[in-house]
Amino acid sequence: MMRKKHICVIGLGEFGRELSRQLAKKCEVLAIDRDESAVAAILDDVQRAVMLDVRDFTSFSAIVTSDFDEAVVCMGETLESGILATLHLKKIGVKHIWAKANHDDHASILKAVGASEVVFPERETAQRLAAQIVNPNLLDFVPLEGDYRVMDVAPPDAFYGKTILDLDLRRKYGVFVLAVKELVPERFVFLPSPNFVIKPSDILVMIGREQDLMLMLEL
Repeated sequence: MMRKKHICVIGLGEFGRELSRQLAKKCEVLAIDRDESAVAAILDDVQRAVMLDVRDFTSFSAIVTSDFDEAVVCMGETLESGILATLHLKKIGVKHIWAKANHDDHASILKAVGASEVVFPERETAQRLAAQIVNPNLLDFVPLEGDYRVMDVAPPDAFYGKTILDLDLRRKYGVFVLAVKELVPERFVFLPSPNFVIKPSDILVMIGREQDLMLMLEL
C-alpha cells in the first residue's frame, strides 16, 4: 500500500479547518493552532491536533519535523505569526511549504522566508465567482499556465443534439473537449468520440485560452 502523505496544517480558522478535514480523508494530518477551542473543534476530524504557539521555535520543532512531506500555513489574519511559521518550517527542513497570503507584499515576504507556493484563497474565490456571474454557463474552472483554463461548462442551447464533430470547436475556437460529465445517466466520458451527441444534461470539461472559451460560450 502506498504511504500516505504527512501534512501539517497551521492555523485553524475557517480555511485551515476545512482544509484539514479534506486532507485528512487521504493524508495523515497534524493540525496546529494556539487557540484551545479551535483545536478542540477539529480533534475528531484529523489524525492529530495540537495546541501550540508556532512563534516558539523550540516547542514547534519538537512537534513538527523534517519528516513531514508538506505544510500549509493558513494564518493570513496574523501576518507576523504566519511569516514566522513559514520561516520555522524552512529551518526545520519541511520539503514543501504552502502559505496563505493577504496581499502581494505579504506573498513576497512569505516567498523570501521559505514558502514554496503562495495562495490567495479570497482572491481566487472572487475570480471564480465573478467569472460565473458574468457567464452562467461557466460552472467551474482551473487556471493553468499563461491564460489557459480547464473549465466545466454547461453547453449553450446551440450545442444540443449536435456531435462534437459537428461543432468543430478546435478549428472554430481553438478549444478542446477533454471529457463529458453525463448526468442522465450518471457517467464520466473521458476523451469522448467525435460522434458523441451533446445533451442538455451534459457538462463539458474543456481546455483552451480563457478568451476563446468565453467567446464560445456567447453562442
